Amino acid sequence: MKKILSDQYDIIFGVPAYNFLGKLIKNRAYSKIFVLTDTQCNALCIPHFLAHLPTETAFEIIEIETGEAFKTMETAYSICQALTELKADRDSVLITVGGGVVTDMGGFVAAIFKRGIACINVPTSLLAMVDASVGGKTGIDLDGIKNQLGTFTMPQSVLIDVRFLETLAADQMRAGLAEMFKHGLIYDRSYWEVLTQLGQLTTDDLEDLIFHSVQIKNEIVAQDPTEKGLRKILNFGHTLGHAIESFFLESTERTTLLHGEAVAMGMVLESYLSWQMGKLTEDEYYSIKTVLFGTFAPIDLTASEVEACLQWLQHDKKNSGGIPQFVLLDALGSAVVNQVVPKALIVKSFKECFS
Repeated sequence: MKKILSDQYDIIFGVPAYNFLGKLIKNRAYSKIFVLTDTQCNALCIPHFLAHLPTETAFEIIEIETGEAFKTMETAYSICQALTELKADRDSVLITVGGGVVTDMGGFVAAIFKRGIACINVPTSLLAMVDASVGGKTGIDLDGIKNQLGTFTMPQSVLIDVRFLETLAADQMRAGLAEMFKHGLIYDRSYWEVLTQLGQLTTDDLEDLIFHSVQIKNEIVAQDPTEKGLRKILNFGHTLGHAIESFFLESTERTTLLHGEAVAMGMVLESYLSWQMGKLTEDEYYSIKTVLFGTFAPIDLTASEVEACLQWLQHDKKNSGGIPQFVLLDALGSAVVNQVVPKALIVKSFKECFS
């Protein structure tokens, strides 16, 4: 059985994950089982999940709407209402089957319902497999601000079955690749170099790549579970990426960006800042830009839209004294945290990277 062990839970890969889950359900003797999913995953993923789940224990399915726009307190409240109406108690378990929105939302609800019930994550998107479902961060958005409400609450287990990716659209697959690129850039140069040759890789390589990404994140989180220091490097690309994502999410004139698409733009911008702040070489910056823009289309923003994006920086959780704190690269495969960047340079980055 292919698995990664953390201090608090196991991450299990492939078909054996279902047998593991069946034994976990039996041994923990949960009073009730609830499966949280969204409308899209209920149609595409739940049949596969249930067909492989080796348990006859009764369960209830709770369905939410699909998409980041529904990652809100209103949705969390509706899930809590459903759990209450279905007589969930503190010995219940909530199994999330879905992408990053579902695992973030489910983890948050499990952390607060009756002051905490068990949660098991079954990620179905590439982004959720390599990032959202692992590490114990839960969260929901508030007034367009990404993950403004949340907890650090570890799941009971994470089950990764790459066959779910057969249901995924191409743009969703690319969104997950952004987080994998990030893992290489901040922590493992050789992994980054492998990912730059994606055109030569096959689908058979995918599980191994996912496994390695999860190993990297798990190793970082194990050293800093509540993000006091090292874990902050996982936010590379997210300071400006979240600002862009929030702007697009709230705009009435722009089509919403996927999280990974926004993070990819953030990584290009923050690589530029790394170069301009004397940390990356010019060649390193351009190599990152070439690879990321070979996978993700650059966005086109007016000067007023750039300013609107930057207004969202005031809500970034890494801010100190109201000043944005960036994660920058000091080499391919290495990052530094708590970096202050002049606003004029941030504005310049948008012009230089996207023109």
